[in-house]
Amino acid sequence: MTTTAATQPDVRAVLYAEAAKVAAEQGKGALVPADDMPLLDSKLDSLAFAILVARMEEVTGVDPFAEGDGDFPATFGDLARAYSRALGQSA
Repeated sequence: MTTTAATQPDVRAVLYAEAAKVAAEQGKGALVPADDMPLLDSKLDSLAFAILVARMEEVTGVDPFAEGDGDFPATFGDLARAYSRALGQSA
């Protein structure tokens, strides 16, 4: 489901909810993301991150990594800001 400017979801809330769902589905245990939580400390492996990015693209209609330029986010807050920028929202 692609969203429009008028219906863009709260990216941070969606990201955190999807990350928690992916962690549970992948048997990684409970995950409560926070802006300052390093992605490497989240218990999510590369498959889980791939699932998360695919779900976020499905929900938001954007892939902030499609251009391949820029640094990979280090924290959940960085990741939320990457999606916000890709959507043209203020982070």
